[in-house]
Amino acid sequence: MDDLVVVGAGPYGLSIAAHAAAAGLDVRVLGRPMASWRDHMPRGMYLKSEPWSSNLSAPGGRHTLAEYCAGLGVAADHGSPLPIGTFSAYGLWFAGRAAPEVEEVTVTGVTPQGEGFLVRTAEGPPLLTRTVALAVGVMPFIRYPDLLRELPPGHVSHSSDHGDLARFAGVDVTVLGAGQAALETAALLAEAGARPTLVARRARLNWNTVPQPLERPLRRALREPHSGLGTGWRSWVWSELPWAVRRLPAPTRERIAATALGPAGAWWLRDRFERRVPALLGHRLHGATAAGGRTRLTLTTAAGESVVRETEHVVAATGFAPDLRRLELLDAGLAAALETVGDGGTPELSAGFESSWPGLFFAGLLTAPSFGPSMRFVHGAGFTAGRLVKGVRKRLGARGPLPGAAKVADRARTDRAAAGHPWT
Repeated sequence: MDDLVVVGAGPYGLSIAAHAAAAGLDVRVLGRPMASWRDHMPRGMYLKSEPWSSNLSAPGGRHTLAEYCAGLGVAADHGSPLPIGTFSAYGLWFAGRAAPEVEEVTVTGVTPQGEGFLVRTAEGPPLLTRTVALAVGVMPFIRYPDLLRELPPGHVSHSSDHGDLARFAGVDVTVLGAGQAALETAALLAEAGARPTLVARRARLNWNTVPQPLERPLRRALREPHSGLGTGWRSWVWSELPWAVRRLPAPTRERIAATALGPAGAWWLRDRFERRVPALLGHRLHGATAAGGRTRLTLTTAAGESVVRETEHVVAATGFAPDLRRLELLDAGLAAALETVGDGGTPELSAGFESSWPGLFFAGLLTAPSFGPSMRFVHGAGFTAGRLVKGVRKRLGARGPLPGAAKVADRARTDRAAAGHPWT
């Protein structure tokens, strides 16, 4: 029986596995490494966060994005956006050095079994483990406007459905949303030869400002501190004090998770978007029907006027809604038994990211209503990984790392690299 099975091999899953292996735990990682980054983001996208705040987490702060980029001769500078492809490749590089070898299987079920869990996969026999960490990313929680759900296939898609937007060349596309995914998808569509129009409920679009230099006069730095989630004291609190957020009342945490760091476009995207993409702002979706090969969208303005827009395809860049009920791999009875945050559908968690069901841990988007908006970003993996592994060790009754465990794990990873492991 394993000590820990990590379900998911994105930034959170890989970081947790790296800390668990260094702590001497018998850990297995299941999933496709960096899947959402490699498979669900169009080519040409850039990382919105600063490179220095986008590291996966390994003990001792090793295996950083800057180290990876330096090895390629690629700049990872503050204020300079980095391609998503580079970040995805960094995650694979990290997996080959810091984490146990990832098993590329699809997890289909997590069920209580005795004092542990039975983990089923589509590719092989089930696994028995004492604890489980669910780091499943965002893909199980895709949010679609209800009015679009009845449209036939081919008329509508989610922004996460596309790894390449070239197929929309010459097509009239309506993009719904006002956040970075919507704005960048629309810009990339225009650059790929499509005819995009953005439709947003907001009366105006929000754009992040150009980041301030890292080195600044002390007074200015104290007035507007840098953090992994942006500049300013509010962002600093969300970034650096997730443990304090957890101590707030549940309704307050839910409100923070839902409203903090709301939709906004990156500063480097603004010119590309405004030059090429028309926008209908202050328009709410009121209805959607398919007519032949086109879709008719009924929109309502802030003044209550009805506007009809016909389009060939709708891209819903409407984000993700974390909810345990949508996590199909989790046993339904187990999910229903979990304590949740307030009236929401996310798990209430201990300081070590353990749910009310002993041995079941969560990481990533589902933990935002417990620990705050940092958990929606790569930056939150650094806070999560060490504390979650500490929680696992507490559950297992561990008293400390096994003698030489970190050295043994490092040696095994070095041997894999020397043997030409595909992720090194």
